[in-house]
Amino acid sequence: MSDYFPSNFPRQSIAVTNNLVGSPLVDANDVSGKIALKVAEAASDRKAGDILLLKVSDVCYLADYFVVVTGYSRVQVRAIAEAIEEKIKQELQRRPLRVEGKSEASWVAQDYGEVIVHIMLPKEREFYNLEAFWGHAERIEFSTSVDGEGQPT
Repeated sequence: MSDYFPSNFPRQSIAVTNNLVGSPLVDANDVSGKIALKVAEAASDRKAGDILLLKVSDVCYLADYFVVVTGYSRVQVRAIAEAIEEKIKQELQRRPLRVEGKSEASWVAQDYGEVIVHIMLPKEREFYNLEAFWGHAERIEFSTSVDGEGQPT
């Protein structure tokens, strides 16, 4: 049983991160990528930390992208989830197919079909370590610095 405890998994993903400075994040015809980018922008607007886009379309049939972000309190996790839902509804006229975890607000999962969003408190993000579990997926880090506001790195 202890063989499966998360401490036995690597803390860091070994996948190569795309360096997308100076190039567009998503193809003009990539609807999933546009949704993932809008999700990341909405999360950034609510000061989410460690925004990461994982392009899982080549390694999984569940979705094309996972967007993983950190909220530093239950209130912030809920606020990030609300901001994402509002932005996607207004700009892309889409609602999530399912939303789980909003009442507890330690890990909120939003399913937009081709994009699955994970908004987690730091303890949950460290414990479940989705970055390592999906380490074979293409990683796209989303910069939230003042100079590169909303730019992929």
